[in-house]
Amino acid sequence: MSTVKANDLMNVAGGIPTVKSQQLIPTAWINFSGLNTISIRDSANISSITDIATGKYRATFATAMANANWACAMACAYETALDANNSNPNRDAHPYTQTTTFIEIATIFTGDRAHYDADDINVIIMGGQA
Repeated sequence: MSTVKANDLMNVAGGIPTVKSQQLIPTAWINFSGLNTISIRDSANISSITDIATGKYRATFATAMANANWACAMACAYETALDANNSNPNRDAHPYTQTTTFIEIATIFTGDRAHYDADDINVIIMGGQA
């Protein structure tokens, strides 16, 4: 078995490199604060984040996805100082709309399903770009 070492991999046709037809890196990802004034801490292939309503956000892709059947994983956390007074500490983040150009994210308390603004929201998206 050989070992391949490289600092950069490129797909000769452009786009994300693949191994056995599987992309090696997330197509898009974002780490942002949804509390008070929303702000992107860091991201890749995300052009903007929009505050839609309490606990609802839209992340717009810089480069569109090939189709709307991509997969994502999410996590969220509430501000630590507020957690101490929170009677429902179980939280969840999930997509409620996904298209080729954006994903809409909801953050909720799992007990009563009420939306809340999370301090730390992370989303990773895997799927091909257009």
